[in-house]
Amino acid sequence: MVQSVELLLDPVSESAVRAQWQLLADAGLPSQASHHSPSNRPHITLFVAREIPAEIDELLVRRFSAPDFEVRLGGYVVFGGKQMVLARSVVPSRALLHLHREIAESTIGSTALPAHVEPGAWTPHVTLARRVEPARLGEAIALLGTDVIQGRSGGIRRWDGEQKTEWLLTPPV
Repeated sequence: MVQSVELLLDPVSESAVRAQWQLLADAGLPSQASHHSPSNRPHITLFVAREIPAEIDELLVRRFSAPDFEVRLGGYVVFGGKQMVLARSVVPSRALLHLHREIAESTIGSTALPAHVEPGAWTPHVTLARRVEPARLGEAIALLGTDVIQGRSGGIRRWDGEQKTEWLLTPPV
């Protein structure tokens, strides 16, 4: 199962993303709004592995304080094949890229690291919808519009996909 380290958004930008989720859902399109788990929050995945050892969690808690920098969600990005993932791209600021590299260096020793999360290969994004039919992508994007979402970073959290649990590594901003 997936283990991840994720950057949360400040309350204002989180609310703006949730509004986009709701627009999609109200239009009968796939949306992250359909996932009702309390842990379903807009976030930027910084790191993913099959397993993150407890000692790395402890290192992350000791090493990182709550990041506080500007986060800008720009245009749309699409991942996938037959069914797509629709996301907002995150404009990669120096602060975000530095945090990503620091997290990557701190998590050496985790198992089955996918190449797409390595520094230099990572595409920062916030997911809006999964399993979007290609024929409906244009409709979804037209509905959401082109406004940039400008906000700030929030806390850093850990997600354990096997246990379906989350916990904060840093306090929220």
